[in-house]
Amino acid sequence: MAIEGVGLIAIGSGLAVGLSAIAAGIAEKEIGSAAIGAMAEKEELFGKGLILTVIPETLVIFGLVVAILILNLAG
Repeated sequence: MAIEGVGLIAIGSGLAVGLSAIAAGIAEKEIGSAAIGAMAEKEELFGKGLILTVIPETLVIFGLVVAILILNLAG
């Protein structure tokens, strides 16, 4: 691998994690506000709201896995 390609590999890995984290943050914002609104009317929806708020974090885990694969397969 040429030395010029190392920077592009790092940028690709960073984009994989960064963009998935931004997408998860946007999704959590929308889900969180809806969950708080639902809990204001029915308190027993707390567990479902909490689970639905945590689900978008899997996007970041997938982004991290892709970044690790990019770094390992390119080296």
